[in-house]
Amino acid sequence: MAKQPASIYVCQNCGGQSRKWLGQCTECGEWNSLVEEIFRASSQIRSAAATVGGRLRAPEAIPFTEIEGQDDARFSTGIEEFDRVLGGGIVAGSLVLIGGSPGIGKSTIMLQMAEKLVSSGSSVLYISGEESEQQIKMRGERLGISGGGLLVLPETDLISVLSEAERLRPQVIIVDSIQTVASDKIESAPGSVSQVREVAGQLMLFAKHSGTPVFITGHITKDGAIAGPKTLEHIVDTVLYFEGDRHHNHRIIRATKNRFGTVNEIGVFEMTGSGLEPVSNPSELFLQERPKEATGSAVAVCMEGTRPMLVEVQALVSGSKFGTARRMTQGFDQNRTSLLIAVIEKRLGLQLAGDDVFLNVAGGLEIDEPAADLGVIAAIISSFRNLQIPPETAVFGEVGLTGEIRGVLQAEARAREAQTLGFKKLIIPESNKKGLERLLGVRVVGVRSLEDVIDHLFDRNE
Repeated sequence: MAKQPASIYVCQNCGGQSRKWLGQCTECGEWNSLVEEIFRASSQIRSAAATVGGRLRAPEAIPFTEIEGQDDARFSTGIEEFDRVLGGGIVAGSLVLIGGSPGIGKSTIMLQMAEKLVSSGSSVLYISGEESEQQIKMRGERLGISGGGLLVLPETDLISVLSEAERLRPQVIIVDSIQTVASDKIESAPGSVSQVREVAGQLMLFAKHSGTPVFITGHITKDGAIAGPKTLEHIVDTVLYFEGDRHHNHRIIRATKNRFGTVNEIGVFEMTGSGLEPVSNPSELFLQERPKEATGSAVAVCMEGTRPMLVEVQALVSGSKFGTARRMTQGFDQNRTSLLIAVIEKRLGLQLAGDDVFLNVAGGLEIDEPAADLGVIAAIISSFRNLQIPPETAVFGEVGLTGEIRGVLQAEARAREAQTLGFKKLIIPESNKKGLERLLGVRVVGVRSLEDVIDHLFDRNE
């Protein structure tokens, strides 16, 4: 008698496995996340890609000197901001994962990209496991998509999807979403960790052997991660995350992994009635509603990938009515904020222990680089002393625990972005000042410590 496949319990949050059911996952600590699935040995599972294509051959080593480069193989999506995040365009045979919360715009950007590609002569196969062809048609008409050359396949079976892709041989494939496509070789529900792993693996094989770039979308969990995050991020070539607050019109696509380009690159879009519109100058977008005569507001120059960006950092310092002062932040790490407050108290003698400190990065943007330290400290001191920072002043620099101002990378690119937006004064680390004095119309001030920052921030010596 053939041996029956054994069952295992798989965590739907992290992919951890257990021989028996447990109330709490031992890997990630999530409660009630273990689901029973049928375990099959690898020899029992045939590759769907191999079944469809039938062209797989035994691997042979290739000399490095004989491998052809792929720089010329890139082609544009037709959306400049999206090309920036991808590293310059689409690479043949790549598998790109786009994650984000439901309704943030993943399907919208995919349809818009498909329209651009087909208008340039490329064929696109759009596989939808969530919407019918009529629903996709309605969405496309709302976005103003003509759709000539766009092929739509509402299907959730992996074998059928790969069979149709093999028959049509499109130049780009879009799968929306990865959680709805399932393989009948895995006895678990669509969207489970095992199904997501199997489907993504077969799509990767198909993309590599056919040279067809594949885009897949994935919904994030309540913790902000894609289902089966470690598995998917390991398999795919590029991971893009959609960020944005539903109360703001702008959306940000951030690259957290990219085998063909730089990571932490971002593309900024504005959500309109006709879809997502690229924003060519994000700094202007985030500063357009900045108050001119308010205290507690500072402009910091940050870098997102290779792009300099000016953001408004807002702080509110008020007396606490409770025994313990509160520290609340939005868009900046709360622990880092507490550390900077401690530096202010120790090095400048300002007593903030009894005050509530609220910090916000305007526009819903999240910044996590050390160069934003100086902007955070400037905003907190401005609110605490109720002194206004001159509106044409921008700052950047990392702050150490001894109160020193440390240099940062790409200072010239940051300074030129501030110059472009009309800022007249820059307070930067002294080590970054060299070579920036030639900026026309901009006064560059180099500082070494927080004491120097205070002197120049509120124009004490001028």
